[in-house]
Amino acid sequence: MPNIKFLTVRAVPTVSWSSQHPLNFRPEFLTLFFLVSGLTVFGLGEALLIAAGIGVSPWTVLAQGLGLQTGLSIGWATFLVSVAVLLLWIPLRQTPGLGTLLNAIVISFIIETSLPFLPRPGLFMLQFGEVIIGVLLVGMGSGVYLTAQLGAGPRDGLMTGLQRRSGFPIAWVRMSLEMCAVCTGWLLGGTVGLGTLLFAFGIGPAVSLGLHSVRIIAGGSEQ
Repeated sequence: MPNIKFLTVRAVPTVSWSSQHPLNFRPEFLTLFFLVSGLTVFGLGEALLIAAGIGVSPWTVLAQGLGLQTGLSIGWATFLVSVAVLLLWIPLRQTPGLGTLLNAIVISFIIETSLPFLPRPGLFMLQFGEVIIGVLLVGMGSGVYLTAQLGAGPRDGLMTGLQRRSGFPIAWVRMSLEMCAVCTGWLLGGTVGLGTLLFAFGIGPAVSLGLHSVRIIAGGSEQ
C-alpha cells in the first residue's frame, strides 16, 4: 500500500525558521523568505486553477452565490466572506500576523502577474492536469508559508483553529470546510465546475502533504 501517513498530520510543524509568535513584525530573514516563497507558490497554484477554466475555487463559488442573493459585486462578496471567516477566528483564539497581511498582498500580486503568461488549454485532459498541478502547488505553498508561523490567511487560520479544537487531521478538516463552502455557494446560485470539485476534495490532502513534506525535509516536529 502507498504511504499515506501525510493524511494524519494534525498540526503545523515547528521548523528551524518558524517564528516563536505570529505577532512578530521583525522576523528573521529565513522566516520571511519562506513565508513569501510559500505564498508565491500558493498564488501560482491559484492562477493555474483560474487559467484551466473548468471551475473556480469553492470560496469563490460561495462569493458568487452571496453576490447573486444580495446584489453585491463578486469583489465585495469575496471581501464579506473573508471578514466573516476572520470573525470566526475570535472564538477559536486564532492570532493574525504579518503572514495574514501578506497572504492577501502576495497571492493577489502573483495571480495578477502570472495569469497572462499561463497556458489556457482547450483540451479537457490538459485542463484537468492544470487543475491538479494548481491544487498541488497551493498545498505545497501552504505547507511552506504556514511553517513560518507568522499568521495564516483567513481560510488557513480557520482550518488550523478548527483542527486544534476538534483534534481531527488537517486534511479532513480542510476538506470539510471546502465542501461546506461549495455546497452553500451552490445552494445560493453559484456555479460549480469540475475544477471546483477537484479543489474541494484535493486541497485538504494537498495541504497535509505540503506540511508533511516540509517537516521531513527540514527535520521539524509537530506542535
